[in-house]
Amino acid sequence: MTASYDTIGIDYANLRKPDPRIAAMIERALGDARTILNVGAGSGSYEPRDRSVTAVEPSIAMIRQRGPSAAPAVQGSAEALPFEDDSFDAAMAVNTVHHWSGKAKGFGEMRRVTRGRIVLLTFDPMYRDNWLLDYFPQLATLDDAQMPKIEEYEGWLGPVDVTPVPVPRDCVDGFLYAYWRRPRAYLDPEVRNAMSSFHTIGDASVGLARLQADLDSGIWAERYNTLLDSDTHDVGYRLVTAR
Repeated sequence: MTASYDTIGIDYANLRKPDPRIAAMIERALGDARTILNVGAGSGSYEPRDRSVTAVEPSIAMIRQRGPSAAPAVQGSAEALPFEDDSFDAAMAVNTVHHWSGKAKGFGEMRRVTRGRIVLLTFDPMYRDNWLLDYFPQLATLDDAQMPKIEEYEGWLGPVDVTPVPVPRDCVDGFLYAYWRRPRAYLDPEVRNAMSSFHTIGDASVGLARLQADLDSGIWAERYNTLLDSDTHDVGYRLVTAR
């Protein structure tokens, strides 16, 4: 089985560490579930360490980056989960849904193998209050194409609870919009290498040059000065919980 993260995920485990504040939100959403399936599990971020977790991940490169304390992982995809019906108390999927080739099929499979809650960390593509889009408008086009709209989750999973996930200014997980108060991070190619969206949009040189110039001149700080006093910011991430 091949997967895009066989290329993207070279140093993923070091650049995409779980943020404990976001992890706490996910753990609360999982409730009292003891057996949990993590779909699109990557290197193991956000897997509860005090519960029985089984991971499914299509990329062998990502599986190889899972640490010795990570849950056992099966190479496979969301669209064809290799488990019996009702095998798990709950299931989770963290920043992965946009990579699925068949979202309806994937959610159908998650519901089939899960007795209780399904918890998703995802991004609302309708959210547009993000300065990064001023420099890389192609990210908005990409989000529209690959990210499900929040209302679509109810069609796949039934009634859901949707909770905004405020991102801390010092977030240790380097997902796409994590560096909202640390703009120079986006100039680092190693940081961008852990963001699948930058791989997908290709040449970002124009936006990078503009960002570099605006940071050096002070225009960025002047334009987005209200962010500099904030400890957390809503950049569009949502916790979607189906019961």
